[in-house]
Amino acid sequence: MSNDTSDLPQATGRRLEELEKGLFTSDLSVNEFLLIKEVGFHPLGLVMGSSIYHTGIQTRKWSQSQELTKLTEAMYNARELAMTRMEEEAAQLGADGVVGVRLDVNYYEWGKDAAEFIAVGTAVKAEDGVSRRNKLGKPFTSDLSGQDFWTLVQTGYFPQGLVMGTCVYHIAHRGLGQTLGSAGQNVELPNFTQALYEARELAMTRMQDEATALDATGIVGVRLEEKSHQWGSHTIEFLSLGTAVVKASDVVSLDRPLTIVSLDN
Repeated sequence: MSNDTSDLPQATGRRLEELEKGLFTSDLSVNEFLLIKEVGFHPLGLVMGSSIYHTGIQTRKWSQSQELTKLTEAMYNARELAMTRMEEEAAQLGADGVVGVRLDVNYYEWGKDAAEFIAVGTAVKAEDGVSRRNKLGKPFTSDLSGQDFWTLVQTGYFPQGLVMGTCVYHIAHRGLGQTLGSAGQNVELPNFTQALYEARELAMTRMQDEATALDATGIVGVRLEEKSHQWGSHTIEFLSLGTAVVKASDVVSLDRPLTIVSLDN
């Protein structure tokens, strides 16, 4: 695996060098930190990736429901760039994985067609020295909480990667005749139903395709998010996101004591 970090900022190198000397940073809570340690991992440092991406213009028909493929590609590629750069930071630290990953999108005043995509998580390394990297030779990624990560490992499963699928879809407007025809009635709106159904299906299928590429047993913690961003009410992005896992063993050890720390007085 190549650990080329040439596209990372110069300041990143200095920060990672300090982490390699033994200091660690983490956005894990105290409880999450202890649970990650309890299943044999040590946090190395907070890692992140960023991509400011300009989304192109795509025409759409007022009365036609359709996927906006150019916008779909932009939203996916921007997140992939952020995720890849986060993985590059983790690889430079010698990490086996990244836990508690968050994917955020921020918009700034310099343009409505530009957005910053950010991936942040805590890089961890197995304390027994056995590599836990995924099939692709990359650090595994997971958006599970420390508690869920602990439970997953205790039940014989292990994360392979944060997988996602996206679909930006334009939903056709209803004509005047359709609007008047259903006024005052309880009736399904089939054009809206079909459009939203298809868009969600595309996002879910693409997420499953990513998991298949990792030879995953399943996907846990799946979320299906809907965001209109700055496109207006009839254009929506559906983002399907979850952690792909593999069956690592048949050993279930949930009877192991669970460490909980209370900071209450």
